Amino acid sequence: MAYPERFSNLPDYAFPRLRALLDSHAPGGEPLAMTIGEPRHPFPAFVGEVLAENLGGFGVYPPNEGTPELLAAISGWIARRHGADVAADRLMVLNGTREGLFNAALALCPETKNGQRPVVLMPNPFYQVYAVAALAVGAEPVYVPATAATGFLPDYGALPAAVLDRVALAWICSPANPQGAVAGRDYLADLLALAERHGFTVLSDECYSEIWRSAPPPGILSVAAQVGADPEKVFAFNSLSKRSNVPGLRSGFVAGGARGMALIRRLRSYAGAPLPLPLQRVAERLWADEDHVTANRKLYQEKFALAEAVFAGHQGVAMPEGGFFLWLPVADGEDAALRLWRETGVRVLPGAYLAREVGGDNPGKGYIRVALVAEQQQMQQGLTLLRDCLYGRG
Repeated sequence: MAYPERFSNLPDYAFPRLRALLDSHAPGGEPLAMTIGEPRHPFPAFVGEVLAENLGGFGVYPPNEGTPELLAAISGWIARRHGADVAADRLMVLNGTREGLFNAALALCPETKNGQRPVVLMPNPFYQVYAVAALAVGAEPVYVPATAATGFLPDYGALPAAVLDRVALAWICSPANPQGAVAGRDYLADLLALAERHGFTVLSDECYSEIWRSAPPPGILSVAAQVGADPEKVFAFNSLSKRSNVPGLRSGFVAGGARGMALIRRLRSYAGAPLPLPLQRVAERLWADEDHVTANRKLYQEKFALAEAVFAGHQGVAMPEGGFFLWLPVADGEDAALRLWRETGVRVLPGAYLAREVGGDNPGKGYIRVALVAEQQQMQQGLTLLRDCLYGRG
């Protein structure tokens, strides 16, 4: 039996690759995982209370697009946070944003663009679902370097016009995973203008938007409203996982144009899994509350201040503006991760596992990604061991 070849060249996902690299070696100390971006701060106490009050909801099928109350809570949050008016018919609740990121490509990417195979643009490094979604719809993924030279954001405008005219979808992630770079208003406005000139749709992954050091990152919906962009060309994705420390809730949303959203909703009705009703009630309460988000952000800001002190004086090590990862320069990410594990027991992710090689170059090869999710004392210990092992005491 023949199987499709479109996924045959995909590398293994990052974490199986990491296990293959490290697990045959004994750790050099008490193991400490600083790899996966799984929040560990406490979530609000009312989560359990709301869930308990709505347990009966597990006995009914949940609404496909989200309850009216949850859609209203999300719309209200978008208005407060981004100053944008997004009606309920331009929203859909997601069972984790990975579902939405993948299905948006299925729903929105045309079979051809200007008579040719469509292109899907994505930053390199990037969240791996972008590439799989592009391949699933038969599009050509084009990996655009997001390096120090470009402020760790992709310079889509530098691509040849012949490529841009084939673009159907373009991904942007701000704050970026893994680098933590924030796309400013001018960057987003320029991207929207580029999309208008070449007729493509911008998909904005904003799952880390509520974790920032000095200023709240602008959102694509806000900028789109300011510049008068076509709502059908702008789709934003966000999640409660990082904002509210509930990755297991699997609750996010997608917002965009009404016509495109109707297509996404229709696809969900055939091939998706709507969020259980009790979890929608919890999500409704979380989107309506900002106090826990402010407290959560403060904890991360304290961690970044601690990390900045640990790496003070080490040239090339910079703190990101958003997210909760450090993107640390090393000679070779795999070598550094293996050495760190064997000598200290600290576990980090090679940057190359989050990127693709293009023209013989992998823009993540000279980096490791370090997640600042552990308890502060444990995190300080891990960062100190990492610094002394890979950089010296300074």
